[in-house]
Amino acid sequence: MDEHQSGDLVKELVLRLVPADSGGALRFAHRLLSSRLAPAVLPDEHALAESVKRRLAASGRPDDALAFADLHSKLSARSRPASLWPLLYLLDSLSPHRRGAAACLPDLPTAAPPRHAPRAPGTPAGGAALVSKDPDNIREIALREYTELVLDETEVSEATLVRDVLYACQGIDGRYVRYDKASDTYDLPAGVRVPGSTRTLVRKLCEVGWLFRKVRGFVSDNVSRLPSHAATEVGTVAQAFCSALQEELSDYYKLLAVLESYSLHPIPTPGSDSGVSGNYLSLRCLVVWLAEPAVKMRLMAVLVDGCRGLRGGGMAGAIHGHAQHGDPMVQDFMGRLLRRVCSPLFEMVRSWVLEGELEDVFGEFFIVGQPVKAESLWREGYLIQSDMLPSFISPVLAQRILRTGKSINFLRVCCDDNGWAEAATEAAAYVGTTTSRGGLGYGQIDALEALVVEAAKRIDQRLMDVIHKRYRFKDHCLAIKRYLLLGQGDFVQYLMDVVGPELSEPANRISSFHLAGLLETAIRASDAQYDDRDILDRIRVKMMDHGDGDRGWDVFSLEYDARVPLDTVFTASVMKMYLKIFNFLWKLKHVDHSLTGVWKTMKPNCIVSSPFYKEGTSIRAQFVSVLRKCQVLFNEMNHFVTNFQYYIMFEVLEVSWARFSEEMDAAKDLDDLLMGHDKYLTSIVEKSLLGERSLGILRNLFALFDIILQFRSHADRWFERIYELQLRGKSKLKTKSKETGSWLEGGRKAMIQLAGELFRKMGEDLDSIAKDYTASLDSFISQLPLQQHVDLKFLLFRLDFTEYYSRVSSNK
Repeated sequence: MDEHQSGDLVKELVLRLVPADSGGALRFAHRLLSSRLAPAVLPDEHALAESVKRRLAASGRPDDALAFADLHSKLSARSRPASLWPLLYLLDSLSPHRRGAAACLPDLPTAAPPRHAPRAPGTPAGGAALVSKDPDNIREIALREYTELVLDETEVSEATLVRDVLYACQGIDGRYVRYDKASDTYDLPAGVRVPGSTRTLVRKLCEVGWLFRKVRGFVSDNVSRLPSHAATEVGTVAQAFCSALQEELSDYYKLLAVLESYSLHPIPTPGSDSGVSGNYLSLRCLVVWLAEPAVKMRLMAVLVDGCRGLRGGGMAGAIHGHAQHGDPMVQDFMGRLLRRVCSPLFEMVRSWVLEGELEDVFGEFFIVGQPVKAESLWREGYLIQSDMLPSFISPVLAQRILRTGKSINFLRVCCDDNGWAEAATEAAAYVGTTTSRGGLGYGQIDALEALVVEAAKRIDQRLMDVIHKRYRFKDHCLAIKRYLLLGQGDFVQYLMDVVGPELSEPANRISSFHLAGLLETAIRASDAQYDDRDILDRIRVKMMDHGDGDRGWDVFSLEYDARVPLDTVFTASVMKMYLKIFNFLWKLKHVDHSLTGVWKTMKPNCIVSSPFYKEGTSIRAQFVSVLRKCQVLFNEMNHFVTNFQYYIMFEVLEVSWARFSEEMDAAKDLDDLLMGHDKYLTSIVEKSLLGERSLGILRNLFALFDIILQFRSHADRWFERIYELQLRGKSKLKTKSKETGSWLEGGRKAMIQLAGELFRKMGEDLDSIAKDYTASLDSFISQLPLQQHVDLKFLLFRLDFTEYYSRVSSNK
């Protein structure tokens, strides 16, 4: 066949294959046939056929792909032992896919023969030579020479290196490739003669084995500890992590088994027959096969290093941190791994939220329980371990999870209520989640949050109903306000009247049992008798610790017996705060009651009926002057006590109660109720000058109270002395007719002298008390503007609405 016939045949073939673009395809075919360049790929008939089939299927031509596979199979059966690779390569090169890439390149120059080879006869100097016209087989000779050169430089065959690399990928030392502990790597010994590029390629491939060794070591260390007592150090999350790693390693083992079967086929060398059948495995092929497993193994090794020393939610959070990746393959791998790892953690969340059970044998859950008394169950029984909180669960969601489980346990332990189970089942049904195991998993955070929100809403509503309806929380709060905060006026007045004489005695002489009887008397004498008996039975007398010189007024107090579950709100510290407020209010009531006693003694009808008021000008003037001083001082004290008591009872207690009552009705869970009650107590303490920032002004206030009580004590002694002098005068009048001489000679004059001395001493004592009172009051009023709470400004206005004390202070 000459060149003309060959050209006609090529033209006919091109027209049959590419009728639409025969001109460009024909030029490309002539350039390809006249080129002396060898193909850039190895002659692998099977791989090329698979490539053509995949391209046809990917372009939406599955029928053509099936037809091509059938034709290739029939043609291969007829042409054996010859290879169809040259024909397939030619057809693939002539396809539009290849020509589209080649069209972007300049025309290929005509390759000249090698310098050392003679030009073929009949070939023009500048013309193109056909590949088929190479009688000396120069290309084949060059390939054989190259093969011999490579074999001379290589001591170990490539098939042996492939087998050793596969061993290294399984963590096993091969004949040449071994693990070096000093350098912590797999490598060829320095004495083995291989090309540098081959040594570098072996090191790169053996990295997979080094990573496998690290991952397998982590799994083996954890699995080997499971049967022993050290299992507490592993935990269910770590076990799930090891199981997931083991599953990935199983897939890796399967791949290595396939590669080992491929490694049994001989590797075609340059210049050998291109018709080698079967899938062979070279080092470069191994790079392609291990590319994806290397990525996974490297990722598993990073996870293993990052999870050492971690457990539970901390381990799950560390693994989740590596899932934020842009590679779809990595995302799929991490998602599959995290679903296995987080399965125990999500089961703990489900069990806690729907059953209130902490199934945490190894301490892996971010909620930890500790043994406490029933009254401390809500506040201290369960806490969040921040180091066990995984990063895919937000702190807000974690707090809601904590409160939901706490509510279930509070209902079950403290309230003896089982209605939470129905509420939990309804919540799970509402969000479309099952209450059985395995209903939630990683990647379902939205479903988890919906379940937690719905369960918390229903269970908290159940808890609020039990607290308010069965245990009457608001009624008990109101009872504490009425009796411990002295809001029941008639009861307080009766109590003051009946216990006053008893409390005036030294504290060590007072019987608490006797005071308890007086308390019951006060209850029966006031409207308190109509309250619920369960509430009245909780009010008890408490005598505080006392020292020498203390009176009953100093140690008397009332306490309220708050039982389970109310003691969750009214804890020991809260009741101590109520006791502090009661002692303050009790002292204020004591001062007010004392001033009332002074007023009863100083009533105008008692003064006008006094014989000293009817005496001569001198003693009468002295008597009236002393009484005027006493009345003025009483009015000042009464003004202060009345306004201060109004401020405490109405602007502090009533306003705080109104706000607390609103918050109580609006509370959606027990935390809201506790917060509202804490704000209620804090408001009373701060407004009543009992806070830490008001210690200075509180000392001045107590000094004012002591001065008022001192005034009452002095007034009692003064008027008792006056009444004694009056009684002596009356007894003298009765004996006047029986005795000789006038009673003035021995009695009246002495009585007037005693009265004058008494009035003088009263005047001096009143001046001293008034001076101390004025100084303390000025100091108290001057400190009011410095207080933090805004309501104290209204107290200042009430006490000094005429600005009298301000002007007096400025004049000083």
